[in-house]
Amino acid sequence: MAMALRRSLEAIFDAVFCVRLLIAMATKTKPAAAPAALACLRPEAFKFLRGLERNNDREWFNERKAVYEAELKEPMLAIIRKVTDAMTDFAPDHVRPAEKCLFRIYRDTRFSNDKKPYKTHVAAWWAHRELEKTSGAGYYFHISAREVIIAAGAYMPEKDQLAAIRHWLLENHEEFRKLLRRPALRKAFTEFEGSALTRPPKGFPAEHPAMDLIKCKQWGLSATLAPEAALDAGLAATIIRHFRLAAPVVDALNGPIAATAGAKKKVLFGLH
Repeated sequence: MAMALRRSLEAIFDAVFCVRLLIAMATKTKPAAAPAALACLRPEAFKFLRGLERNNDREWFNERKAVYEAELKEPMLAIIRKVTDAMTDFAPDHVRPAEKCLFRIYRDTRFSNDKKPYKTHVAAWWAHRELEKTSGAGYYFHISAREVIIAAGAYMPEKDQLAAIRHWLLENHEEFRKLLRRPALRKAFTEFEGSALTRPPKGFPAEHPAMDLIKCKQWGLSATLAPEAALDAGLAATIIRHFRLAAPVVDALNGPIAATAGAKKKVLFGLH
């Protein structure tokens, strides 16, 4: 009798457990998805960057790495994705995954006397897809606690690229100057970044009318905004507007670079 009662109770308990389990499964709600990162920064990001300037060491950073991820890395990726989506219209050759555009915050200190391990800004660079492993001309922006910089152009051209642009300018300097003089471009970009040689490069005529451009070691456009611009939900739109205006200049600079790269490939494949 006792054994039968025990078995009956166990059966009842099993049945109750199954019913409760079914009810729990039926009423269980899916966990809320993590909110998508905003395409701008929050004040906490500047607090982190200012702190990093004062405490540029691995221990400080590692204790706050989650803050960096949430307040800087993820919002930067969101900004980059919005900008890249728009670039399909005016710079399709520069469309790349956001993760490839975002620069690492870690500094390369191997050849530097400054051994601070971290940059105190976050930045992105859209290279030409056929020039990803070189420099070429492209689009850039960065955010620090002091400023927002939006830029475009060729900043670190390799030796062959430098020569290609200079030779192109011999015949096309007037066309290039017209691109730089467009009123909308001059209004948006406050500076032409053209770090230059002190004398004409070897092999170029010293009296050439384009010598001021030919002596340049870089050809870029830059706009500096107040840091508060990074807190504005319209930041991506601002970057897009600047990049769209700069696109003809970037394309012009990449033209001779791409031609040189194509010629090198032909020689390589032709085994000359």
